[in-house]
Amino acid sequence: MKNRILWGLAGLLAGALIATSAQAKDLSGAGSTAIYPVLAKWADAYHSETGIAVNYQAIGSGGGIKQIEAGTVDFGASDKPLKPDYLKQKNLAQFPAVIISITPVVNLPGVKPGELVLDGPTLADIYLGKITYWDAAAIKKLNPHVKLPHVGISVVHRSDGSGTTFNFTNYLGKVSPEWDQKVGADVSVDWPVGVGGKGNAGVASNVQQVKGSIGYVEYAYVMENHLTYTKMVNKAGKVLGPTMDAFQAAAANADFSKVGDFYLVLTDQPGDKSWPITATTWILMRNDYTTERNEPVLKFCDWFMKHGQEQARVLDYVPLPGTVVEQIEAYWEKSFKGADGKPIWTVSAAK
Repeated sequence: MKNRILWGLAGLLAGALIATSAQAKDLSGAGSTAIYPVLAKWADAYHSETGIAVNYQAIGSGGGIKQIEAGTVDFGASDKPLKPDYLKQKNLAQFPAVIISITPVVNLPGVKPGELVLDGPTLADIYLGKITYWDAAAIKKLNPHVKLPHVGISVVHRSDGSGTTFNFTNYLGKVSPEWDQKVGADVSVDWPVGVGGKGNAGVASNVQQVKGSIGYVEYAYVMENHLTYTKMVNKAGKVLGPTMDAFQAAAANADFSKVGDFYLVLTDQPGDKSWPITATTWILMRNDYTTERNEPVLKFCDWFMKHGQEQARVLDYVPLPGTVVEQIEAYWEKSFKGADGKPIWTVSAAK
């Protein structure tokens, strides 16, 4: 009798574990390396709170787009927005997750973080291979009080498909007609000069190792790796450093209500305090996935938008305003339907 009771309890326990496992489906995602530092924090906290693991591969925005298009992940993440017509063609939906900032970084003997100033045209000429030494006239003009060594400039860029690259090259195209004509903007471009690093981490590592180098990374990587960042001259002609105030000033111009599918590029924004290379990371989802596959992703996104913002601030990302979160949840209600044609997420249920 005792053995029968023990076996019965074991069976009930096994059944409960199976049921819990079925309900707590782990999530898979891939894409942007720019969002990875904060997404990793969100994933850890969400797992602790819910038991659901979020397994995310930071393979670059280009890789994330390919994986969600192929249906091999539950969600993708990209720092390059996809145009509404393309989203419709591929059965995709996109919405912002966080505002990011991209910062030039250098490895220059004797130069401390924030001492060097660059402007857009000079940065473009460096990446075009037209300015090849750190004591070039254009750089000296911007830095009359900095002792610039006669050291060759080693250009570092991304080697993988990258939304960080899309925003960086988009900015260069806005400030340099030559860049716009010869190179353009995309997740991968035909770089005139330089060596590639995989992901933001790869660029950061290359810059750390090579004297005289310059690269571009999401600001969280500047802080994590103690990199030497530059100041920038913005659209208003003001010199400013990469700070939360500067990122927020640029992000304040983001009016997602006036565009379809949140398609908005934030580089080179007006305003005295606006950081010039500000961007957005978007979550990409398939609207032809089943309710069972999409609903857990929406629950995770709802959670980090409402409960993960302090972690974003600590890592110098700009959290989304509450009004934008409301727009996003209204978009979910419109974009994701179950087999019965009814929304799998409703704004009223989310509150």
